[in-house]
Amino acid sequence: MIFRFVEDIETRNTVILIGALLAFVLTFIGLRIFEKKLPTDGGREFAVDGSKSIGKPRGAGIVFILVFTLISVFFGMITFEYLLYFLIIILCMLTGFLDDASSVPWSELKKGILDLAVSVMTAVVYIYHNGSDVHFALAGADVHFHPVVFGILAVALVWGSINVTNCCDGVDGLCGAVSIASVVSIYALALMLGKSIEMGANVLFMISVLLAYLWYNSTPSRMLMGDAGSRAIGAFLAIAVLLTGAPFMYLMLCLIILLDGGLGLFKVTVIRIFKFPFLKNLRTPLHDHFRKKGGWSNTQVVNRFLILQVLISLIALGMVK
Repeated sequence: MIFRFVEDIETRNTVILIGALLAFVLTFIGLRIFEKKLPTDGGREFAVDGSKSIGKPRGAGIVFILVFTLISVFFGMITFEYLLYFLIIILCMLTGFLDDASSVPWSELKKGILDLAVSVMTAVVYIYHNGSDVHFALAGADVHFHPVVFGILAVALVWGSINVTNCCDGVDGLCGAVSIASVVSIYALALMLGKSIEMGANVLFMISVLLAYLWYNSTPSRMLMGDAGSRAIGAFLAIAVLLTGAPFMYLMLCLIILLDGGLGLFKVTVIRIFKFPFLKNLRTPLHDHFRKKGGWSNTQVVNRFLILQVLISLIALGMVK
């Protein structure tokens, strides 16, 4: 909002910087204030060290996503399209928080229908404002997709991103740290493709709130983002990569999140459909596999997954034409 009334570039940069610092401070203070008011975690039955999470405040995502949205509205460059995206992110946060606060976890069908709804909303909003052209960044080519085909792919991207990011949230600091790497990578791609003007401030604000959250979530964690955070982050990543015009780059710029959370979803789907053990020696999510069978500590998982994503992003961005 403030951004729209400032024409000088240096002043705009100052406004964005103030917004980013305020986002960090408000998130830091907000998490401390609402820590005791958040629902508590019941532990994950089959997760490695899942019992250690029992009793920790869960659903911290409701705090940092609300701060991100408010700061973006007041200090970012807001268009009607972007306002709709913020509403979609908030919907993901709210459904996630309601699940976090529920004494009985929501069914897969219920969450799947909600995910499908927000994914369709995102695809419709994007196509209406941007069309259905796709830039293949590694080939340097633009391809026009039929809106229906593009819509199906966009829905799959958003739905998948929400769910794999949600599954990635299982180790202290992992989802937040790797998400920051992916967010920065997507913004770097936007810079290279000349589509960064509107995204810049929002990306910086997301990084700021995640950094404040990581202050409390680093090993050993004090609180957990819960579905309220991971689902909203997944939606943000999908929307951000769509806005670069090169959505297929998600496969590389978010590869660690995709593999960590996605292999488990793929494994379960194959087992349910074909009724035979698939990848039975692979524990999913991958972070549990490396902790259980690789003997990695939580810190090693976070650091090594982060390093891998940074390396993959550097290679991918270096190949952009």
